[in-house]
Amino acid sequence: MTEHDERRERDEERPKVRVVDKRRFAGPSEGEPSQPSASSGEPRPAAEPEGEADELSRTRSEAAEYRDHLQRLQAEFDNYRKRVLKEQTRAVELAAQPVMLRLLEVLDEFDLALMAAERTPDFERFRKGVELVYAKLADSLRAEGLERIDAEGKLFDPAEHEALMQSGEPEGEPHVAEVFRSGYRLKGSVLRPASVRIERR
Repeated sequence: MTEHDERRERDEERPKVRVVDKRRFAGPSEGEPSQPSASSGEPRPAAEPEGEADELSRTRSEAAEYRDHLQRLQAEFDNYRKRVLKEQTRAVELAAQPVMLRLLEVLDEFDLALMAAERTPDFERFRKGVELVYAKLADSLRAEGLERIDAEGKLFDPAEHEALMQSGEPEGEPHVAEVFRSGYRLKGSVLRPASVRIERR
């Protein structure tokens, strides 16, 4: 028997082993991350480009800056409105100051007249004192633009006269026959109409 025949005989006596490549059937080994199959229908998440992330960050920063600027402007406007309101109120208060000073002089004259009447009750002197105080008050008010409406005997004007009574003929032009309460204008505008009785002529 040759050496070749002996080797063939030994190979026939050995049990035949079938070798199978199990790598394609085995799952991922322990500690090894599983890779998604290319055939699966799940899309892989796209990575956000670096340029778009920078643009988004810059936009958010600008929006926050604009919001802060708007809040500062709103606070400044509120402060300005309060300051203007305070200044206007103060201006109105100061505008009345000259009038009050003139009226204080009239009030002083009334005090002197009353004191004199208590010391020497002379009616004629008291009347003259009241007339002087009245004239001073009228001058002070006239200086502020107050003027009396001359109504008696004038043609009735509903803008300046308030008719409380009517007498005379039912027809004809209405005229002011009597003044019950004087009317006044302040700087050209009617402050209070005169209360009158009218009659037609």
